Formats: sequence, structure tokens, C-alpha cells
Amino acid sequence: MKFISWNVNGLRACLTKGFLDFFQAADADFFCLQETKLQPGQVDLPLPGYEQYWSYAEKKGYSGTAVFAKEPALTVQVGLGDEALDGEGRILTLEYPGFYLVNCYTPNAQEGLKRLDHRMAWDDAYRAHLMALDQKKPVIACADFNVAHQEIDLKNPGPNRGNAGFSDEEREKFSALLAAGFTDTFRDRNPGVTGAYSWWSYRFNARKNNAGWRIDYFLVSNRLREQVTDAPIYRDILGSDHCPVGLSIEV
Repeated sequence: MKFISWNVNGLRACLTKGFLDFFQAADADFFCLQETKLQPGQVDLPLPGYEQYWSYAEKKGYSGTAVFAKEPALTVQVGLGDEALDGEGRILTLEYPGFYLVNCYTPNAQEGLKRLDHRMAWDDAYRAHLMALDQKKPVIACADFNVAHQEIDLKNPGPNRGNAGFSDEEREKFSALLAAGFTDTFRDRNPGVTGAYSWWSYRFNARKNNAGWRIDYFLVSNRLREQVTDAPIYRDILGSDHCPVGLSIEV
């Protein structure tokens, strides 16, 4: 079973930059998007053979998530069930016979960590959500987590220490998430690989120089770890400041 996750940084813009070419070539069973930046009816996206599930932000042109799936979900949950966290279209949870799929766009702590408190509340609620699901059946979770977990996960850890996406607080929350029973599939399969990133700033020729961050992940319940067969990063796919990441797993 093949999964793709991609922060498209505006789906309408990405559609003009080769989105459908990659979508069709990937032929994934599940294709998950973050930062769609859409409201209902703003895009006509015929995807034969796929069910479409959307979560929209209340604010126009902001956030948003989607999942395109070859098989219809048994149940669909939009949001976390918390009014303080659910206005930005950040999470979709789909139930299937053998697993839950959770697609998420984690809030950015922002410059100066001015939104860190909101981010910490989100991280705690998200971890509790995954743990509750995991009590029922295994979880496959993809997201732009907006955090580089370890120094190996970004090009310039020293100057970025304490900045949004590499603060001690965000990194500790991600460690707590893994400790709650989940595996970072890419790092599990590639423990020593450096230079593997999924996001690059549009400034300073960052992508050309591969001065990036790995902030897009697939996590699985630990009991699915041995069933993972691949966890690629599609760094050559353009169309966004993020590239897609993938997961192949026998479920």
C-alpha cells in the first residue's frame, strides 16, 4: 500500500506547476495534502478513482488539508473536537478496516515563537488523539509537523537553535510523540543519512544549495514498523517549497 504526503503551499498554484503529473505518476493509494489554502468550490479537481476528503480553514487562503483515497473510508473525523484548535482545517482522520490514517498540518510557532503556546496545546491534543486511536487499531500519520527533530534533520542546526521549527520545546514534544508509541519511518530506515530534507526556503538559493529542513514525516504505530518497505523523500519534485514524502507499507 502506497501513501504520499505533500505540503503544496496552495493547491491552485501547485496545479499550475505539475501537481497532476506527479499525482498520476505516483499512483498512490492515499494522497494527502497540507496547506491547500482553499475554500469549498474554489477548485474543480476531477480525480477519477479517488474519494476526496477536505478540511477547510475558516480564514480564506489559509491552511487546509485534504486526502484523496482509492478506497472510501469507514468513518471520517474533521478536526480534533476542540473549538480552540479546530478553526484552521488542520487535520483529517480516516478509518479503514486495518488502520487509521491521520493527515495533519501542524501550526507554525512563528517568528519569535509568538504562537508557541498554541503550538504546545496543539501538540498535546494531537498526541492524545493518536494515542486514543492507537488503542483501537494501528495508526499511519503523515504531516508537515513544522519541526526538525534532530540536528541531522536540518542543514544549519546551530544558527537555528531556538527558532520556530527547531526550538527545544517543539523538539521535546516530537520526542514525546515518538515515545508514546510511534516510529519516524524515514529516520528508522535511514538512521545516518544526512542532507535529506523536505522543505527549503525560497530565499538564498536554499533548494539549489540543499540548505533545507526535514519537517514532513510519516509516522506509524510501533507495531507496524516491520511492515514498512519504503519511506522515500521525493526531493526532485517541484511545485512547492516542500517536496512530497512517501510511505510503502504492507497493511
